[in-house]
Amino acid sequence: MPKLISAPKVIPVPGNKLIEEYIGRVNSGHGGVSIAHMHSPAGWSEPGQTPEFDEFTLVLQGVMRVEHASGVTEVRPGQAIVAEKGEWVRYSTPQGAEYVAICLPAFSPDTVHRDG
Repeated sequence: MPKLISAPKVIPVPGNKLIEEYIGRVNSGHGGVSIAHMHSPAGWSEPGQTPEFDEFTLVLQGVMRVEHASGVTEVRPGQAIVAEKGEWVRYSTPQGAEYVAICLPAFSPDTVHRDG
């Protein structure tokens, strides 16, 4: 029988970013995929990372800035970006953004490998 996810689990993170996980390790117990709705304020950034998962990001509002080994890509509403596992990336939202992040396998603090 299909399982209804009636509400996301809010995951606290530094920097006033709001993560609402619908599918993943925390809310649904799924380790194979995570799907989260992100609300990121203007000026938010995180350290670079070299994760052990593929990350697919769909921007709904605002602009996401993605730094990578080849330069910088700005992702606007209606656009998506794919970061392959093992690829170094650094995400930021200079103007703020709302987006959906999907990770395969699911996001885990143990496999994101953020820069020191």
